Amino acid sequence: MTYLILGLIVFLGVHSVRIFADGWRTVQLQRLGEGAWKGIYSLLSIAGFGLIIWGMGLARQDPVVLWAAPAAMRHVAALLSLVALVLLAAAYVPRNAIKARMHHPMLLAVKVWAFAHLLASGRLADTVVFGAFLAWATAAHIAARKRDRAAGTQFPAGTAGGTTLAVIVGAVAWAGLAFWLHTTLIGVRPFG
Repeated sequence: MTYLILGLIVFLGVHSVRIFADGWRTVQLQRLGEGAWKGIYSLLSIAGFGLIIWGMGLARQDPVVLWAAPAAMRHVAALLSLVALVLLAAAYVPRNAIKARMHHPMLLAVKVWAFAHLLASGRLADTVVFGAFLAWATAAHIAARKRDRAAGTQFPAGTAGGTTLAVIVGAVAWAGLAFWLHTTLIGVRPFG
């Protein structure tokens, strides 16, 4: 569990700089330059993510079960994961109504994804990981909305085409994950 927690601290810590130290981040960006800042940020993110993966692998060897999630929660989690992937797609597909309305769909996607996985798994390591991501995404979303209000940020109106594309991309990504990649990459079959 040590590597898992260390990985979460590094990965989410790097991703929390803008939440808790936006002024320091701005100074570092100016001092180091955008390329160097992004390089350091990326290296630390990859190291943290690697530690999370390693820590999860170790935790699976001797799992601590906190509760047994009802089988129905897998289906609830699958449906919520579809919503999460549509939100994630909406963060990147230009001019869609989801982003226009929700403003920060990637952070909302992380919240929905983490909540869905908390419902479906009662193991300690899963609870730590998904609980940490849910807490981080909530704090990041609050901070982002606060920055938007302070800057008077306006999001462009969405179009039917952009919205449809976001939903299709999210649904296709969900199908690929649910029926193939989740088992291959994570080792857990969402429907079985």
